[in-house]
Amino acid sequence: MALYREQGIVLRSYKLGETDRIVHLLTQGRGKVRAVAKGVRRPGSRFGGRLEAFSHVDLQLYEGRNLDVIAQAELLAPHAVVREDYARSAAASVMSEVVDAVAQEGERDNALFLLLRAGLQALAAAPADPAVFVDAFLLRVASIVGFHADTDACAVCRRAGPHGFLSVKAGGSLCPGCAPPGTRMVDLEVLEAVRTLAAAGEWAVLPRLARERPLAHATAASYTRAFVEHHLDRRLRSYDVVPRG
Repeated sequence: MALYREQGIVLRSYKLGETDRIVHLLTQGRGKVRAVAKGVRRPGSRFGGRLEAFSHVDLQLYEGRNLDVIAQAELLAPHAVVREDYARSAAASVMSEVVDAVAQEGERDNALFLLLRAGLQALAAAPADPAVFVDAFLLRVASIVGFHADTDACAVCRRAGPHGFLSVKAGGSLCPGCAPPGTRMVDLEVLEAVRTLAAAGEWAVLPRLARERPLAHATAASYTRAFVEHHLDRRLRSYDVVPRG
């Protein structure tokens, strides 16, 4: 079997037999990788503690027919403070769930890897409201895979905005002429909140959004969940366990 080296972030793992685990990883060079960590559940395992959820690790793996095999794992960033806090752990679980759903095996996606790493780093900084980072992460993942929440122009006719109608199905704001009957109209502050959440690379402004505009954030969060679940065609099971103020 060919040996290769990769950086990866542990998305989740589950038991295999009496002593092994199957680990889902998002790697920098190969996209999602499913690998076996043999003997990892034995007392005194060499790298059992290095393959905890959300850990950023440097790996050596052997290519396998169905599952690769982890030969070595070294911690780059354990993100233990994320696992040890309920709110941060719940937020990271949503991030991992959606990445596990959209990442493709064998297909490199550096933007997705860097986004997940940045999201976990943001949670590791112990923010007061981890939920706002979840909402931003979800919209940014959706944008990476081709579904951008457009608030700068009408999502149908491209007429410059802002427009007060917000549509999940259409993928953003709609002008009065394109908004079907029954389309929800929102305050422009909500549109600005959605824009802030979706803005690539903007993490430092998120705590201020949650703190100073809680009602706008709450409405934008509701839209975010509906938008992502609709366009990714997947219910986010872990979203409901994230504490919200």
